[in-house]
Amino acid sequence: MVAALFDTAIGLCAIAWRDDTVVRFALPEASEEQTLAHITRPFGGQPVAEGEPGPAIVAAIAGVRAHLAGTVDALRWIEVDLPGVPEFHRAVYAVTREIDPGRTLSYGDIAIRIGAPGSAQAVGQALGRNPIPLIIPCHRVLAADHALHGFSAPGGIGTKARLLEIERTPGFGEPMLF
Repeated sequence: MVAALFDTAIGLCAIAWRDDTVVRFALPEASEEQTLAHITRPFGGQPVAEGEPGPAIVAAIAGVRAHLAGTVDALRWIEVDLPGVPEFHRAVYAVTREIDPGRTLSYGDIAIRIGAPGSAQAVGQALGRNPIPLIIPCHRVLAADHALHGFSAPGGIGTKARLLEIERTPGFGEPMLF
């Protein structure tokens, strides 16, 4: 597996891939060293080394950069691979990936859509382990009261709010009349 760092409008992100598929993504950490350490930690018992991306990953990086700069894109065209991810998590990620930018679902909504009503907490735990945030847009999943609670990516709920603002999600980053 290979990884690379790249600059975006919100800071230094990182991506790891095998062949032409993304297997890990990292939002900006506090430092370049931390972002690099996050993306290159061993994966499935195998080392991850820095390298030069091929055309599919170059396109994915360009898509992420454009999205974070405000040219909103669902990024569903980016191929992902989830080796070793439990089936429940895969189901959660599949539904999450279908949420359009500017829209949100609740943890409970996702539980219902995967046929596991009452498992909102388990959905939250799965999203907390999402290896490909942004591309699998866990930031688009909110609490039942539409509030921002916990976000495992660096920057926590501040990062989540910023991503929702970039995507022009109603209620985030816009002035309120009342």
